[in-house]
Amino acid sequence: MQFDKNQYQQLFKDFVKQKRIKGSQEFFKMKLFLQKAENSLLIAQFHKDIKPNKDQAPKLYWDYWAITIAYYSMLYAAKAALVSKGYEVSDHDAAQIALGHLLVPDALEKEDLELLNQAYKILEDEYVHYFEDAKKESHIARYSAIHTYTRRRVEEIFENATQFVAKMGLILQEK
Repeated sequence: MQFDKNQYQQLFKDFVKQKRIKGSQEFFKMKLFLQKAENSLLIAQFHKDIKPNKDQAPKLYWDYWAITIAYYSMLYAAKAALVSKGYEVSDHDAAQIALGHLLVPDALEKEDLELLNQAYKILEDEYVHYFEDAKKESHIARYSAIHTYTRRRVEEIFENATQFVAKMGLILQEK
């Protein structure tokens, strides 16, 4: 799906009216959410890499949880970044909308950051796609009766989550 900054802006306004996105000055939560994100990634990696023995659940079930935990690591990192912008969210869709609206710069903002040698603060819209993709796969993994994932797909979701959490850490490093 093509990223539409105007659509994200409108949805952001709607979600604020619905109180799904609220202002927050609880900046101490940035560090806590980022720690949850980083540690959740470690747990996701454990699930992704495990080679279960005969007394453990089959690998398929570990992969479900690897995907779900990887997604949650992204959610926690997004929540950290959103708190840094003065907002908190009440649900997953609100997190995605706030992320796209507040952190993906428009062309002028992007140019300014590049001129100031702060390109590391630019959140490309591909990161919003990573979030949306992981959210969808996590939902499928949690709620469908059975769905198999290729090793490549599990690795892709985990790698995207790793990049996402790292990017949020870079954006928040000066806060």
